Order: sequence, then C-alpha cells, then structure tokens
Amino acid sequence: MTASSQPTSHLSNVWFSVTPLQVSHGKGCWVTTTSGEEYLDFAAGIAVNSTGHAHPAVAAAIGAQAQRFIHAQVNVFKHDLLEPLAAKLADLTPGPIDTFFYANSGAEITEAAVKLAKQATKRPHTIVFSGSFHGRTHMAMAMTTSKTGYRAGHAPLPSGVFVAPYPDPMAPDQDAEVADALWGFDHLLKSMTAPEETACVILEPVLGEGGYIPAPPAFIHGIVERCRQHGILFIADEVQSGFGRTGKMFAVDHYDLEPDIICMAKGIASGFPFAALGTRRELDDKWPTGSHGGTYGGNAMGCAAALATIEVMSDPAFLANVVARGEQLQAGIRELQQEHATITQVRGLGLMVGTEFDDAARVAAITKHCLEEGHLILMNAGTYGRTLRWMPPLVVSEHEIALALAAFGAALKATA
Repeated sequence: MTASSQPTSHLSNVWFSVTPLQVSHGKGCWVTTTSGEEYLDFAAGIAVNSTGHAHPAVAAAIGAQAQRFIHAQVNVFKHDLLEPLAAKLADLTPGPIDTFFYANSGAEITEAAVKLAKQATKRPHTIVFSGSFHGRTHMAMAMTTSKTGYRAGHAPLPSGVFVAPYPDPMAPDQDAEVADALWGFDHLLKSMTAPEETACVILEPVLGEGGYIPAPPAFIHGIVERCRQHGILFIADEVQSGFGRTGKMFAVDHYDLEPDIICMAKGIASGFPFAALGTRRELDDKWPTGSHGGTYGGNAMGCAAALATIEVMSDPAFLANVVARGEQLQAGIRELQQEHATITQVRGLGLMVGTEFDDAARVAAITKHCLEEGHLILMNAGTYGRTLRWMPPLVVSEHEIALALAAFGAALKATA
C-alpha cells in the first residue's frame, strides 16, 4: 500500500495507547475485537468498568432512562433521580457525609473539592503527596506528581499546591519511613504553607497512578490527626479506589476514617461518565450558590447508571467476591514470585493490586507478551513504570483470575 493510499485517521494522537486493539463490544470481563478475537480485560477502562462490560442491569437502566430524559439540566429543573442517588450515597459514604454535588469525571470532582475547601476555610493552599494523581485539567495537573509526563509542556500551572512525602513501600523499615513522611508533612507546615493558610489536604488512600500503594495506617491516621489539629479539611480522593475496588465500598473504610470531603468517579456508574463529591451539609452551606456548577453534572442517564451500579454492588456476594478474588490473585502472584526474583513486592487491597518489578523494561515486556500470547490486557503504573497493576472488573470469576495468572506466569518465563 502506498503512502497516499494509507487510511486517514481524523483522531487526535494525544491519547497514549495500551493496545492496538479495535473492539466492537464487551461482556463481563471480556472484550471482542472487530475481527472476532476475545481478550480478557484486566484494565477495565482504567478501573472504571466495576460491574464489567455491558452489565445487563446497568445497560437496561441507561436504556430506560434514555427514553425519558437524556439530559435534564440541573440548573433549569431537577429530574427525579438526583435525590434518590444522593440518598443512596449518603447511606454508603463514611461518617456524617450527607450532601452531594455531581459532575462527569474525576478531575472535575477533585477540582470541585479544592474549590469547596477554599470557600469553606477562606484559605488558599492545598497539600498533595508525592506519587499523587488527581486528574489532567490545569488545577488537577498541579496536584498530580506521579509522572512528569502528565505535566510537561503545560506550565505554568496554578499556584498554591505543596507536595508532602508519601511513604516508600520498598523502604526496609516501614515504621521509620512513616515517621519520616509525617516529619516531612510537619516541616512543610513550618517552612512553606502555614496551617492558617492551608485549606485542605487531598490524599488517595491507595495511590493509583503512583503505583497501587495503600497508605500505611499510621501514616494516614497521622495526617488526619494533623488536619483536625489545624482546621485543615481532609479530602479523600477515592476516584480510583472507591465503589468496591478495594473490597470495601471505599478505601477509607479499611482505616475507619471519616473524611471531610470524598471524591468519587470511575466505578460509580460502571463506565458511564459520572462523578460525585460528598461532604457535610455544614461545609456545603459555605459554598456560595452559583459559584460552581457544570452543564452535564447530574446527567439523568448517569444517575440511572450509578443507581443500577449501587444496586448490583449491594448484594453481599458482590464485595465478598472482590475480597476472595483479590486474595486468589495475590496468592497466585506470590507463588510465582518464589520462582521469579524480578518481582520485588506484591501489594494492594481487594482487586486493586500492584506487582512491583526491579525493571520497567521487564514490565513492558510482560504486558506485551500477556496481550499478544495470552490475550490478557494489563497496564503499568508508578513513577518509574515498574508496577504492573491488576484492576479487573469486580465481577471477575475464580476461573478468569486463574486464566490471567496462567498468562502472567507464561509471560514471566518467556521474558526471563
């Protein structure tokens, strides 16, 4: 084929590609290409397809809602799913959180959380943590520190964001590592942003793009303690870790913590673009009416998808499966680790599992082999690209985990 007869694409090249696959449809944990090949999808839309591809209950709810309203703009009138979803979220979210704002994406919600914190406290600054990912809009980029690639070329970014250390999971003495990280936080309050000018701390209870690293309990409790002491709002970014991903509805539930603000997106609506911010009514009352909003926030079809997703997850067997499959996955990886010293750590909660390697090139080779030979879709994570992350749909079966482990084991041998 000559250059002039090459097919023309009208799509932007700004998206990076995990695979070259052209897919036609998906069901459960599987996607099918336009040429009819099936792949086991352990990327799940980057931890979005919580109930799998095209879950019948979610698809039916979206279809039924589309016959009533596709878009009912929330500033103009209130459709009849806004309050029922908020009531469900009030039941699910930790502690006294009872008031909700809706948007379309994680980046929108993390930005909204910071805007609310600034209004509520009348303070200008935000503290994030090394390895963080909070989105790709300008403010969210300023809060993102997991990779320079997310920020490079977009400066100047918004000011008023300060970066505190996050404990290194590979440090040999974890108690000392936590103590050092907390000292670093205290030092930041003394040296760069005083408590009285710090509106909020925003933290992923499990670092996502930073490498699937659960926060050590002593660290996250130490941070929350300091927030309470100084009147700083604690924001839990549960965009990737929320809605069952860690085996509990929210990752903060593992720590018995009550954030002031919680950010939700990704798995909340099984892949339909939807996001929510949860807070206490007393804080929301400090957010001036009209000072924030969005055309599509609270989209009727998104609310329907979220309600259907929550209904599916409300079956006790749902989260029990997440826990069991996560244990099966980690046990299988650790068994393979005995034969492959290149695996330096296995970590995670539920079905948010990271496998750390000593070499990024090995991770790339393994993901390539898994895709091409095992028809298994995986992704990497971490600042240095050394983490292989496992984030299958939460409906994954014991058999599908076994298939994935077999493909992973074959890739380990082939790339040794």
